[in-house]
Amino acid sequence: MGQGRPVIRQLGRTDYAETWRAMQAFTVQRGADTADELWLTEHPPVYTQGLNRKDIRPPLRDDIPLVLTDRGGKITYHGPGQIVLYLLLDLKRSGLTVRQLVDRMEGAVVAMLAEYGIAAQGRPDAPGVYVNDCKIASLGLRLKNGCCYHGLSLNVDMDLSPFHAIDPCGYRGLQVTQTRDLGIVEVADTIAERLLEKIKVDLA
Repeated sequence: MGQGRPVIRQLGRTDYAETWRAMQAFTVQRGADTADELWLTEHPPVYTQGLNRKDIRPPLRDDIPLVLTDRGGKITYHGPGQIVLYLLLDLKRSGLTVRQLVDRMEGAVVAMLAEYGIAAQGRPDAPGVYVNDCKIASLGLRLKNGCCYHGLSLNVDMDLSPFHAIDPCGYRGLQVTQTRDLGIVEVADTIAERLLEKIKVDLA
């Protein structure tokens, strides 16, 4: 993407708010020659609400913190057993639009799932990736000075019940799924490596 392949950072489990602030700081401080980075992480249980806050119902449970963040989109849930991949990219340098990046992110998830024999697809009316109308991956980005941060989350092997307390991505009644429930037995680390490979190819 103009500066070679992105730097991969394996962060392990991180606090959502701290990681968000670190992404903001990285984006503000980066220069024209700063390499793009991909941050792979997992968060403790947290609801995050994006900038599209119209008609959002608050979570129906108060034991999980809610963070008002600056990504696009509405409300979602992050928790253990979910792959979170943040893309800190210079879109202006790469010539990519946000729409093109979203298409590539969705395409990488679809291609990765296809390797396991799972048919998935994006939806033009609701960014993300779906299997049989159930959402398996959520996307949200923030653009600042031609550079983006935030990224995508993929449900792997997690407690899905916190999703029942929200309207996922603002859609009442939207069902969610995860790779374990689709018969994929590989652990999150292996799936994450496969997803990273797909993303790196799409961003090359």
